[in-house]
Amino acid sequence: MGKRDFLSFSDVSRAECQAILDLALRMKSGGYTDRPLTGQTLALIFAKSSTRTRVSFEVGARQLGADALFLSTNDMQLGRGEPIRDTARVLSRYVNGIMIRTFAQSDVEELARFASIPIINGLTDLLHPCQLLADLLTVLEEFGSLDRRIVAWIGDGNNMANSWIEAAGLFGFELRLACPEGYEPNRDIFEANAKRTRLVMTEDPVEAVAGAHVVNTDVWASMGQESEAEARRQAFMGYCVDDQLLAAASPDAIVLHCLPAHRGEEISEAVLEGPRSRVWNEAENRLHAQKALLATLMGA
Repeated sequence: MGKRDFLSFSDVSRAECQAILDLALRMKSGGYTDRPLTGQTLALIFAKSSTRTRVSFEVGARQLGADALFLSTNDMQLGRGEPIRDTARVLSRYVNGIMIRTFAQSDVEELARFASIPIINGLTDLLHPCQLLADLLTVLEEFGSLDRRIVAWIGDGNNMANSWIEAAGLFGFELRLACPEGYEPNRDIFEANAKRTRLVMTEDPVEAVAGAHVVNTDVWASMGQESEAEARRQAFMGYCVDDQLLAAASPDAIVLHCLPAHRGEEISEAVLEGPRSRVWNEAENRLHAQKALLATLMGA
């Protein structure tokens, strides 16, 4: 069997993704104590700063028996212009897997094309599939299944929105996205997955949230968009997930946010800290979902 990568949800079938989530549930419950990565090394390449991605991958790798090697692009030849394909071929002879958190999706794809070991997309400007694994795990914990669920996305059509679209296409749940004009998700990703499940685009947050079981949001200005912060703040007025908006959702709805959160902007303090918030479970689930992914891709 050839090496497996996880660059997006197009790299897994529904059955394979469900198996990863089921394994994550076992790991979280204490029903899995194997160390299938003993003697291996996972390289963690960061071109963007991180809290949850770095800590969850380092801790997860070590709990599975592997060493985790942190590599900042500022300290690598990669940051001084060495081609990605050269880095991929060299690191493939040193380590057993690579997680990369960077800007361009094309860089991750090139790394995977030239590496002979598994490559994991820890985040790009286009996609954030590892966070989505944790989000799906949180929904599974809450509702027992992804079937017949309605998920609402409120705010920027960013990498999180794009990954939610891919996940909806894979699992077939309904996804509604409320984004201001000019801040829609990737058109190609949307159109490809609209053929697989029900996707709704609207500029009205209430329309998106009405009857939804999961209400999702993220910061209005992501890393690298700081210069746009004020313009985005104006564009996103009315897109705050607060108690008034949440009143339109299903009575058993939960709220997710991938963090870090800007209280009072995309989400209110009352909702983030309130009884419907599953944000802290969601953050913890990065560890369990990624452990299951590592065991699947790198385990014997």
